[in-house]
Amino acid sequence: MSRQTAVVPFVYRSGNTFQMNGRRSTAAKCFINIFLTLSFLFIMPAIQCSAQQNSAIERDGQHDFDFNIGTWKTHIRRLLHPLSGSNEWVELDGMVYVRGILNGRAQLEEIEADGATGHFEGLTLFLYHPEAHQWAQYFASGTDGIMNQPLTGQFKDGRGELFDQELFNGRTVFVRFLWSDITPDSHHVEQSFSNDGGKTWEPNFVATLTRDKDTRTSNEISIPSSSNAADGTHDFEFHFGKWKTHIHRLLKPLTRSDAWTDYDGISIVSKVWGGRGSLLELEAEGPSGRIQGFGLRLFNPQSNQWSLNWVNGGSDPFMTRPMVGKFAHGQGRFYDQEDFQGRIIMSRNGFSDITPNSSRFEQAFSDDGGQTWETNWIMTFKR
Repeated sequence: MSRQTAVVPFVYRSGNTFQMNGRRSTAAKCFINIFLTLSFLFIMPAIQCSAQQNSAIERDGQHDFDFNIGTWKTHIRRLLHPLSGSNEWVELDGMVYVRGILNGRAQLEEIEADGATGHFEGLTLFLYHPEAHQWAQYFASGTDGIMNQPLTGQFKDGRGELFDQELFNGRTVFVRFLWSDITPDSHHVEQSFSNDGGKTWEPNFVATLTRDKDTRTSNEISIPSSSNAADGTHDFEFHFGKWKTHIHRLLKPLTRSDAWTDYDGISIVSKVWGGRGSLLELEAEGPSGRIQGFGLRLFNPQSNQWSLNWVNGGSDPFMTRPMVGKFAHGQGRFYDQEDFQGRIIMSRNGFSDITPNSSRFEQAFSDDGGQTWETNWIMTFKR
């Protein structure tokens, strides 16, 4: 709710009473009336304009991507050599599967297509930031399972426009993604590059999508598994399903505090890329509040490693840096280096005690380069 401040002229103050003395009172009153009239004429339109602008800026776009949920047939045209003057395109046909996450504030899109250049497989994560009223669009290729930095933008007049700046063939370019021609059963997607600061754009990926009404749209999309998958591809299969989840959390890590709190909730883990990835959706509550979020685990067939990507489901969702590692001897170990309260620390995630009906997860921090570790988060899963 906006707060308005009254505009009044300065007058002499005596005690608790504002006074104007002598013969000047009539002239002063006239001046005040004129001042207030002019203030009303000039200030009120400005307030109304500001309110209109704030209304437009603060538009809730949480449901802008709702049209995208479902199963789609797609035809893709891809420019083989962007920003080279080449006009050599290839065409692919395939399927796109989209599921909602976090009650619509996020979506996971799986893509598979085939053409003259072979098989293409990708994954797009859409994440809405309610405080900024913007969407972030992340992408991972099936060849490495690594999430790229996000494009960011919003919808206006039924058209979505998201931007990013990134390296392409050693050059820094702008990247733009457009979502347009949106109907209940079709839409158009286009990626373009610009190497002149956005003055001109060259499309290099153009897709038309038509809804496949004959295919189910559940939250477990079954993309066929790779026949030549490397060892470790299906390490997370033990976790598929619905789990009762207990969380034991250290309130103030790396402070020598021993104050813990507990939560209880449900975790649902579903397949991604036919098992070469998985999606964990978590909701839990306890004395310290509510926890909501999801973890996206993706396998990199080039390194035979997994990346663990976590998204906080609070008022302003964000994706943390990925933990990277692998399973060995029935246990998973994943590491990264991150900023924690202004300090650079080591972080470790681990899965252990794995049985068909239970498992255990632990997170630990180290501020001495990994010589010692302090556990700060323990989750136990039971069917």
